[in-house]
Amino acid sequence: MKAITGGMLDDSLADAPRTRVASRAVNQVKNRLQALGLLDRSFAAATDEELDAALTALDDDHRDALDEIVKGGDVDAGRIRETIAHGRLDGTLEGIALVLTDACLADCIEQLGDHAENPTSDQLREVLPGIVERHGVAITRMMLASTIVGEAPASAIIRDLLKNDELVKLPPAEPRPIPPMIVPDVDPEERAALKAKRKEMRERKQAAARASREQAARARHRP
Repeated sequence: MKAITGGMLDDSLADAPRTRVASRAVNQVKNRLQALGLLDRSFAAATDEELDAALTALDDDHRDALDEIVKGGDVDAGRIRETIAHGRLDGTLEGIALVLTDACLADCIEQLGDHAENPTSDQLREVLPGIVERHGVAITRMMLASTIVGEAPASAIIRDLLKNDELVKLPPAEPRPIPPMIVPDVDPEERAALKAKRKEMRERKQAAARASREQAARARHRP
């Protein structure tokens, strides 16, 4: 009996790490789907006029980048929505959001200054009115939702803002038929490359914001 019991315990202990790994993987998928759901809702909440205005504001480089993602004709609000409908889970939704919100993200990083990497709720609430005034509430929502998809350290705080803050909270999700959930087999290397690119963009913007603040400080102290 002792040998049998010991064997059962050994098997249970051996299975424990595999169970934890599987549970962690399930949670990661769940968190990613929830984050993508918020980003999808931010696009759904935007009007066609707001999306077209964001397109008009893009410079040539960002427009070219968007053309690479949205293929098959002139890019407008309708083409963006159509592309997103077929690419919510494969990185397409993220890519479009990154292009459309790049200037908004850079502005937010600059306004947050040294707190940009992991801001508090109060720090975000302080800068968001100016961000919304300059970029519009639709693009600001997309920017915030995109940072959650990018697994920003302040994701929990940003998620709360999108749910509860009077300035940027998303409208209630409209009920719609839920198709069978099939998570595409996204290339892990592509996923890692997208995360690395997002991190590089964030660090570059933070460095530029720091340099701008230091230059302004030097200018103020010149005789």
